[in-house]
Amino acid sequence: MAMPFDTDIDEAAREAAELVRSPFALPEDLKIDRRHWIAGAIGLGGAALLAPMWLSAAQASDNTPQSPHTFKRWTEVFKPKALAKGVSSETYDRTMAWIKPDTGVYAFDRSQPELQEPIWRYLGRRVNEWRINTGRERMKQHEALWDRLEAAYPCDRYIMCALWGMESAFGDVITNSKFMRPVLNSLAALAWGMERRRPYWEQEMINALIIVEKGWATPEQMIGSWAGAMGHTQWMPEVWLNMGVDFDRDGKIYPFGRPDDALAGTARYLATRGKFQKGQPWGYEVKVPRGFDASLADRKTRMSIGSWSGRGITRADGKGFESNDWQATLWLPAGVKGPGFLLTQNFSAIRSYNPSSKYALAIAHLADRIKGSGGFIQPWPTNERQLSLVELQELQQRLTAMGFDTGGTDGRVGDMTQRAVQAWQNQVGM
Repeated sequence: MAMPFDTDIDEAAREAAELVRSPFALPEDLKIDRRHWIAGAIGLGGAALLAPMWLSAAQASDNTPQSPHTFKRWTEVFKPKALAKGVSSETYDRTMAWIKPDTGVYAFDRSQPELQEPIWRYLGRRVNEWRINTGRERMKQHEALWDRLEAAYPCDRYIMCALWGMESAFGDVITNSKFMRPVLNSLAALAWGMERRRPYWEQEMINALIIVEKGWATPEQMIGSWAGAMGHTQWMPEVWLNMGVDFDRDGKIYPFGRPDDALAGTARYLATRGKFQKGQPWGYEVKVPRGFDASLADRKTRMSIGSWSGRGITRADGKGFESNDWQATLWLPAGVKGPGFLLTQNFSAIRSYNPSSKYALAIAHLADRIKGSGGFIQPWPTNERQLSLVELQELQQRLTAMGFDTGGTDGRVGDMTQRAVQAWQNQVGM
């Protein structure tokens, strides 16, 4: 999969994948201490409304990195695995002699910030004036390239442009040493020293070595994020190797330099792995009628837009839906207090590039803004305080003790915790 990147060098530059996080909003008529409300809500039946926030997806590691003096031994043990996948002994020895394992990546992997970013702040920081204006400039500058991409793949030029802007600020920082580091040094350290997900890191290390073997890039040219993502649209080596396209026909696949190969490979990724549907919108901002069964907003209930419309769901801008036949799910990222969204397959396609719904919504919204649309129509509940990590862990622990599966009690609130809260709400008649 592709890796996230953000010019602010906040969590997106350090994450292997952003995950959806969800705090809970106090009911308007319940003005009590927040920590006491958590206990009362789970124990006695107070209300809880879902609203995503941000936490780093880089999970804390159980593994203490191996000491540097064992790296040479690891390269000897790892060599047969690489050779069995097609890396020559000469390429392996030459590359490994160049590598100096970047053990600084372990701190990024263990990073688990207490700071939490609600969805409206996440969107505000990323869908900003600079990205909108620069995106419009890139649309004009590369018009012929967008034409070629849309002719070759079932893609949307505005979504592609927005993704480019999100991943690398339209290519402005892909070779900036302040933000990027030698990828092979990072991957070698992760494959060697991180027990958690070691098979994944080893495979990405092999993929990077195969790229060197093919002559597509030298180790010195392969720079990117701490977790190995590179180029205009932040490819992991596996994406480069299996989804890459020589779109500029220069004889090699290269995600740096001109954006042609990077954008074509990403279009191919969205079409092949994301099942992007040409001509279909990513979704719609919608209004939910009073008394609507919010349990249907579980991101799993999929039905035709006509069926959603029959349940009272309407477009926030008052327009009609272009088709009643498209399948969609309903998402209420801030509960019933904020904007709601009907999401089509193309939202899932964007999310396949980075498994974060906030990320996908930022891409979709930035694409709309570049195209000329305005902001969201319905306001976000910006006055809601977000729960702390400790509070979220307590919430998960209490739900788990009551028999609701939250998928863990580490404060990382994703789909399972959201479903657990909804199941509890249903049980108590909310």
